[in-house]
Amino acid sequence: MPFPEALAHASEYAQGQILFHLSGLDSPIADAMRYAVDGGKGLRAFLSIESARLFGFDRYDAAPAAGAIEALHAYSLIHDDMPCMDDDDLRRGKPTVHKKWNESTAVLAGDALQALAFQLVFHVQASAENRLILSQQLAVAAGIRGMVGGQEMDILAETAETPLSLDQITQLQAGKTGALLKWSCKVGPTMAGDAGHQLDIYGDCLGLAFQIWDDVLDVEGDAAEMGKAVGKDAGRGKATFVSHLGLDGAKRRASELVTQACDALSVYGDNGDCLREAARFVISRRS
Repeated sequence: MPFPEALAHASEYAQGQILFHLSGLDSPIADAMRYAVDGGKGLRAFLSIESARLFGFDRYDAAPAAGAIEALHAYSLIHDDMPCMDDDDLRRGKPTVHKKWNESTAVLAGDALQALAFQLVFHVQASAENRLILSQQLAVAAGIRGMVGGQEMDILAETAETPLSLDQITQLQAGKTGALLKWSCKVGPTMAGDAGHQLDIYGDCLGLAFQIWDDVLDVEGDAAEMGKAVGKDAGRGKATFVSHLGLDGAKRRASELVTQACDALSVYGDNGDCLREAARFVISRRS
């Protein structure tokens, strides 16, 4: 299946999983949860399903993992957009959750999506032991050693006397952005009880390329096309991959990482083509 079609289907499967578990719930928090997961690209869901396909699982086996990672990602965006964090008014071209409802609803909707993510993992069609490993790995990727730890570094960097070095930014983004992307890439091998070392490499390179390209888009992206504000990093005097490497240097580094990601898939032959397309998409996207 071509990448654009596979991406769209994965997003639908992930949202279907989330909406099924919210069916029958009529409250502002449930409405905010549905609102928060609507409109995303579904890249993490795609990576979950496609990595599972490499190990002989079909999309229905891995769909709960796709829903789990999209629920967790949506929670992180809700909280990231709040006034105490990045203080954004727009997300995916729509008012952010705390703007459409209020801050308490946003906090609770994010909390509930995080909990739902772990509920969904236990519906993955794999052995009980491997479901447990998936859940444990998701907890690490989402927590202080992953996304939350990266977010903490990002917040502290805004008031640091000395801008972060390139190595520090790389470490920050490995947690903030890379950890959840890498978990998605490891869904398939984890379901199969395989170490998945090549997908470790793929996930690391993809996650870093993704964040570098986000920094590029913050400089030259279009706010209407991206559905959120641009130019915020430069306005804050924040150190980024672009500020360290320059715009052209950042683009070259992202391209190199995509090449490394694609090379890591050589062991899968033509079966890795869709994941290769995904890697190239990361540095061609406009939002």
